[in-house]
Amino acid sequence: MMKTHKKRDAALLSEEDTLCCCEYVDQHGQKNHVMACCCDCEELDQVCDRWLKCEALPPNSLNRVFETLADRCRVPWISGAQRVDLTVLPPLLLLPVSLHIAALHFLLALIILTTLPICILWYYYVTHRQKGHTLFFLSLVLFSLGYMYYLFVTEVVPRGDVHLMQLAAVTTGLILTLLALAWTKRDPGYLRTIMHANVHSTVRYYQKQSERVGNTAPNGIHHDFQLFSESQTPQNNGNNDKKSWCTACKMSRPPRAGHCRICASCVQRLDHHCVWINNCVGQANHCAFLLTLFFFLMTSVYGIILTLGSICRGQSVLFALFYCPGVYDQYSSALCFTCTWYSTIVTAGMLHLLVIQLINVSYNVTEREARIALRQKTARKYLWGLIIDTGLYNLGFSHNWREFLTMSASAFPSKLRLEDVV
Repeated sequence: MMKTHKKRDAALLSEEDTLCCCEYVDQHGQKNHVMACCCDCEELDQVCDRWLKCEALPPNSLNRVFETLADRCRVPWISGAQRVDLTVLPPLLLLPVSLHIAALHFLLALIILTTLPICILWYYYVTHRQKGHTLFFLSLVLFSLGYMYYLFVTEVVPRGDVHLMQLAAVTTGLILTLLALAWTKRDPGYLRTIMHANVHSTVRYYQKQSERVGNTAPNGIHHDFQLFSESQTPQNNGNNDKKSWCTACKMSRPPRAGHCRICASCVQRLDHHCVWINNCVGQANHCAFLLTLFFFLMTSVYGIILTLGSICRGQSVLFALFYCPGVYDQYSSALCFTCTWYSTIVTAGMLHLLVIQLINVSYNVTEREARIALRQKTARKYLWGLIIDTGLYNLGFSHNWREFLTMSASAFPSKLRLEDVV
């Protein structure tokens, strides 16, 4: 999203204009300075004036004020002041304050650890319904990882119950989780619109065994699908298919591809848009997404075991999680115990997500396909809806996993960049 703003701002400047480190092009296309962030606030003045007079606010006035504030929240940079997404900031304050308050008393911990997930899920529901862009969840994920590791090193390790090799294992797990997350943040398999009518690209996808056409490939028998520009007619080997034409991207997309309204792009074998990583999960990064969940779960569970073993000595892990006598006698122990419960709640949610993903891969169905099949009442449900089988691409457990593990071999970008993390 910040890259989009940067390109838009650069386009508004003429070739002769240059920006110093504190200048930027605002939302109205005018050159502005970060020191003038409090100047020309007519919209904010109007809202405050009407609010003090108890008068009705104009439609969308609050949205315009928020957009103005967000546009002026910038930091100096070499090529011009860069915009800071305000949704990054709340987790930096919300998480430590909530956990430190919860460590004061077990009743406060019970209230906060109950309401905090509810509030986060409510915000997720709101942003999901509005299809809005937010870095709140990615910021919460990264800050949670960093803050839990910081407390582990500063509060748990000094107690003397965690050995050097155990600390190295937790550190390695954290590094692997972040590397897998950076890999997941790469291109999920975006389909690009072809600008020239005489040029086309080919996307390889997989079909049911009875419908297979094409030549044998190392990762199974494939089907080649051509992508066309807006001026061309959508076609799939001579068969017109209106459902494959994306009106937003102006291209004909292959089967199992879908359009993400948040990313404003079509993605090969789209599974879902994950707000926790601020990226789509598609053909090119689905394997990395599962690796991220796996590394996170292993690291989190191991860290929880070490922490409980340090503050609740002589008790089993499961028993100590629910009953740890004297843990609130010292604030340090209470803080570690509260953070352990926070990590347990997050780990339980990630475990549920990983289980759903593993089941879907085993049945060769994506989250998007499952939702569509349930909406059209064409899916078969097992185990109270935990297993959903559309019956379209299921070729058996072993073949489904072989196809999944090899489908992204040719879709990964060649270079990894640090900015892909955000």
